[in-house]
Amino acid sequence: MDKVRVVIADDTSGVREKLKKLLGSDPGIELLPEAGDGQGAINMARKMKPEVVIMDANMPGTDGMWATRVILRELPETRVIGLAVLEDEAEEMLKAGACVCLFKNVLDEGIVDIVHKVVKEAREKDGEDEMAKSRPAVKLTRREKDVLAFVAQGKNNRQIAEALDISEKTVKNHLTSIFRKLGVRDRTQAALYALKNGLV
Repeated sequence: MDKVRVVIADDTSGVREKLKKLLGSDPGIELLPEAGDGQGAINMARKMKPEVVIMDANMPGTDGMWATRVILRELPETRVIGLAVLEDEAEEMLKAGACVCLFKNVLDEGIVDIVHKVVKEAREKDGEDEMAKSRPAVKLTRREKDVLAFVAQGKNNRQIAEALDISEKTVKNHLTSIFRKLGVRDRTQAALYALKNGLV
């Protein structure tokens, strides 16, 4: 199978380097030249026609939301994965058309799986409805939903424990149950699932 071609667009060099390190270790991903702002992302997408653009929401000049709309209008087969610091930014990126939006402070190796997942879904779009019908419903308890909502906001276990007035051990137990029910391995994948499926 052809490699997934990815453009990284972020105005922070540290974030770009982290993403390059995480994604560059996967032989199934080809990293294209990066961009430091929204206009650069648009130009690179037009030139290289990548399968995926990883787009920071908040960049100087042309922001990620506007760039996402332009790219998806011109290249509807491209998938945009948003990056955000604030929940408002994540919501705006999703409204702009990003298939998912991840919080920068919880970025980890799970992003490799996310890139492959969004590309696979795009390639299998025709069978999407059938897949959705066959997907078992996930039943989370009210408290598990509360914990998952905080995970999607990028909160750590201590912050979640303080917000819900429970112990960190209880938070960890809830996370173990959430990961098992969702079929995910880490916080990034759980946040992705929650955002995509309207659980938060």
